[in-house]
Amino acid sequence: MSFSLVSAKLNNLWIGKFSIFPDELFVHGISTRHGGVSQGDFDSLNLGLHVNDQPELVKKNRDIFFTGLGLPAGSGVTCQQVHGANIFCVAGEHTGIGMYNYTEAISDVDALVTNVSGLPLMLFFADCTPILLADPVKKAIGVAHGGWKGTLAGIAKKTVSYMVKEFGCMPEHILAGIGPAIGPCCYEVGNEVAEGFKTAFPDFEQDILKKTSGGHYHLDLPRTNYLQLRQEGLLAEHIDMADVCTACNNRQFFSYRADGGRTGRIAAVLSIK
Repeated sequence: MSFSLVSAKLNNLWIGKFSIFPDELFVHGISTRHGGVSQGDFDSLNLGLHVNDQPELVKKNRDIFFTGLGLPAGSGVTCQQVHGANIFCVAGEHTGIGMYNYTEAISDVDALVTNVSGLPLMLFFADCTPILLADPVKKAIGVAHGGWKGTLAGIAKKTVSYMVKEFGCMPEHILAGIGPAIGPCCYEVGNEVAEGFKTAFPDFEQDILKKTSGGHYHLDLPRTNYLQLRQEGLLAEHIDMADVCTACNNRQFFSYRADGGRTGRIAAVLSIK
C-alpha cells in the first residue's frame, strides 16, 4: 500500500492517490495547494468556498481539480462541515449541490456516503483528517472529515457503521485511505482535550497521546481514526495511510495551524465508476 502524488499533466496540478482503491471501480484523489488560480494566502488551488477567497476563482479551481480527476465539472456533492459527526446519505437528486454555491451545500454534516455511481463526494481540509471509505463488493463509498471534535465523537466508526446499516457493507470488505493531516509532531492540545480522548478511547491512549515537557499533549489524529476503523472491523491490510503532516508540508498542502489561520482548503474526492 502507498500514498503518492501523481501529475495530472495540467498546469502543475498534482493529485494524491492511494494504491488501496482499485482504479477500475473508483475515482479518487486528494488535492494539493498547487495548480489553481487563487492568489495570496489562498495560492493557488484553494477548493474551499467558505474561507473568504474570491468565489469565481474557487469555482475555477474546483473545475480544474475535477478535470484532473477525469470527472465532469460541477458533478460533485459537498457539505457545510461543522466539526461534528453527522452523516448524510447522498442520492442522485443531490448531484451538484454545493459545488458552486456554499449556501446550497448540505448543512451540518461531516461525512457523506452513497452507492450511486458517477456521483463524486467532496469534503475539505486544512489539517483535519480526510477519511475515504470504499466497499468494492457493495459498490458503496463514504468520505469523512476527522477534526479533533469529529474524531472524538467517533466520525470514522460512525461512517463505517452507517455504511453497514444503509448499504449492507461488511467491515472486512471496506477499503480505507487516511489522507494528509496534521501529525502528532505539530499538533499540541491542552489537558481538557487530552482528557476527552483518554475517556473516549481508553484502549488507544498510549498510541495517540504523548505528554510534552510543558504539560500539554501531542495528539495523533490520523492514528486515532485508524484505530477507530480497526475497532469497527476493518482489516489492517485494507487501510492505507498517507503519513504526511500538513503542517510540516504546508508548501504542499494548506495548513490552518502552520499558515496562521488564514489559508485555503484541500479536498478529498471519491466516486464510484
